[in-house]
Amino acid sequence: MMRRTGHDHDQNHGHGHGGAGAGRLTPGRKAVLDILERARRPVGAYEMIDMLAGPAGRRPAPTQVYRALDFLVEQGLVHRLASRNAFLACGHSHGASEPVAFLICDGCGHVDEATSPALAADVAAVAGKRGFAPRAQIIEIAGRCAACVTRDDSVPSPLAGEG
Repeated sequence: MMRRTGHDHDQNHGHGHGGAGAGRLTPGRKAVLDILERARRPVGAYEMIDMLAGPAGRRPAPTQVYRALDFLVEQGLVHRLASRNAFLACGHSHGASEPVAFLICDGCGHVDEATSPALAADVAAVAGKRGFAPRAQIIEIAGRCAACVTRDDSVPSPLAGEG
């Protein structure tokens, strides 16, 4: 999975996303984005609140965290996975209007982000045939990642040999 790491978060964030940097990356928004980039996995809003709690246990208000997440999603820096009700940092440089497919493993929970010209063309064709103007083009595909498939294939089934 391609993930960007070690890049600078400044007030006018410079990702390759349409609209990124259009708003201000405040310290609170930066903290949320940094946590998601370090987690490298989907994180729910209430788990995020726990992760943001300071050493004294001071937790931010849920509305504050949701506003930060909404901003980061609008800027294309973070994606929301509806099926998991969770958020993850964007792992690719792609246009804001480009379709994104998330391959979500039912076994280990790993999420891989993918884009392709073929996916963009197919989504455009499907929407165009119906005169539909997409606002968001996020596809969530559930299944088993290669590691889980390999692991499952190498473990003998308890039912093997019965018959």
